[in-house]
Amino acid sequence: MPNRVKSDLRAGRFSLRLGHLIVLGVFALGLWTLLGLTHSALLLPTRGDMHFYNDWARDILHGQFTQPLAFYGLPGYAYLLALLYKVFGENPFVPGLLQAGFDAGVAGLIYQICLQIFVSAKSTSLAANLNPRLLGLVAAIGWAFFVPAQAYSVVLMPTIWFVFVFWFVVWRVVRRSTALGRLECFLLALLIGITATGIATILAIVPLICTALFLERDSRQRRTLVTRVGLLLAGLALGTSPCWIHNYLIAKDPVFLSAHSGINFWIGNNPEATGYPRFPPGLRTGQAAMLQDSITQAEAAAGRSLKHAEVSAYWSGKAKTYIATNLGDWLTLVGRKLRNFWSAFQYDDLSIITSLREQGVILPGLSFGIVAALAIPGIFLACWLAARSRWVLAAVLLSMFALLAVFITERYRLVAVPGLLIFAALGLSVFWEAFAARDLKNTAIYLALLIASTIFVAWPQSNPSLWALDAYNSGWQALESNNLPLAEKKLAIAYAYVPENSETLFALGNLRFAQNEPSAAQAFYRAVLNLDRQHKGAFNNLGVIALDVKDYTEAEKWFRRAEDVDPGNAKTHFLLAKTLFAENNRPAARIEIEIAIGLEPGRPEFTALKERINEN
Repeated sequence: MPNRVKSDLRAGRFSLRLGHLIVLGVFALGLWTLLGLTHSALLLPTRGDMHFYNDWARDILHGQFTQPLAFYGLPGYAYLLALLYKVFGENPFVPGLLQAGFDAGVAGLIYQICLQIFVSAKSTSLAANLNPRLLGLVAAIGWAFFVPAQAYSVVLMPTIWFVFVFWFVVWRVVRRSTALGRLECFLLALLIGITATGIATILAIVPLICTALFLERDSRQRRTLVTRVGLLLAGLALGTSPCWIHNYLIAKDPVFLSAHSGINFWIGNNPEATGYPRFPPGLRTGQAAMLQDSITQAEAAAGRSLKHAEVSAYWSGKAKTYIATNLGDWLTLVGRKLRNFWSAFQYDDLSIITSLREQGVILPGLSFGIVAALAIPGIFLACWLAARSRWVLAAVLLSMFALLAVFITERYRLVAVPGLLIFAALGLSVFWEAFAARDLKNTAIYLALLIASTIFVAWPQSNPSLWALDAYNSGWQALESNNLPLAEKKLAIAYAYVPENSETLFALGNLRFAQNEPSAAQAFYRAVLNLDRQHKGAFNNLGVIALDVKDYTEAEKWFRRAEDVDPGNAKTHFLLAKTLFAENNRPAARIEIEIAIGLEPGRPEFTALKERINEN
């Protein structure tokens, strides 16, 4: 065997072993993080999107396999959790363990993509000493210590599954010297379609596959282009079929994936939008509460019950009207979203990163701002030195453009980070080689690009409500875990930033209520109603305070107002029934408790009150 062939084989084996070591190392780090999470108060979610998915999975597990209307929230991850809970028990550890494996898989994909795109770099002085294995190793280590990835790889969120599938598809595109085959087109589309049932923005990668097919130069492959595109569409249709079959055929509600796309479109495109998910007045924070409020408001505007497709159309129509009548303002908003995507400011709408960091679950490491600032110079160098790196840039840009229709959050832009790490590793390598060779010209060019990118990325955010987010969410989490001193500290910070925010005032009211200061709590709840006259939570809590002091007339007034805002809330009907029973109005109390039980059957406190009402 020729020496060159032997050398290539040894290099190939070494690359393979190094790739395996990277995956194992990152998995070990993810396992350590997961074990830390099991000893924290955050393993079992109590609110937000994680709680939403967990509750949905439990409903599925307990027999609610279908919905009466179209899905109002992407169901894929909830059904996956339900399957895992069925097999392994209702424990978030197993989903977290699988996600740690996929997180390690992303590191392995980063390494493999580096091998593919930099092995054929231009033979220039800048690229003379480029080592694809070293670049891949550096980029993969960067992913291992990227703080948002550490957080979202272990909590009950589908983010890391999405990131893995996205970059798996990119790897399959860049690794081939010929076009994707027919079977692979179908299988990749099937994988994308299945993933889209959990996170719809995975569909943003489809244009990359289509581009790869259309750029094929082999005449034999071009003749099968129509067939491969057809298989691509068939795979997408089959992968997404659990959603559209359920919605169209079972629920008779014409929605392709999920009807919540309409409210997301409105949140991202309205007169008060910031480019981040700032909820307009009348919509509470938290996934489940926001979705319910969006349905309630749409039905109130229509004056009748609506199918979920109609709810989605209502909110989409509002957003389209805003765009059509305020085109200049909307274009400015799009520019703000572009800036937000690249900004060093960390908008984690769940504040899970801050919470995990404060509890010592995740390790210190890289933030998005550092990676983006280093990546931008690397983008220019990579696209010049290695033509295949343009596929990676295309993937990053597709992930960015997919978010411009809605809003930017830390978890949404996480999918771009593997590509940015690849560019950052290349840029640092070229800079080091130029500096070591005393190549002042190229060193100065890199530093100039780095300074410009740092200024662009680090440009500060001036909106005080953005800075209040972490404090507000951390305060809520502390309040729900009964850590009242920490809740006081965090909510005071949020209040200092935005003293006229209804949700912050509501949280402070709940804190005062928990501290047994009902008068102070009432003052906060009334302040909430001055800002949001339809705040159901404030109505309910004012009713509870009145009920506690046996002011039944006042309690009934507040519960009636809460019922008007959200007639489908079982807790409100239960509290109203309790009040009416205390007033000895048994017929009215009986009506309310029957409504409550009809909305949420099986609640023992509801049944107990019904028995008391029916006693002679």
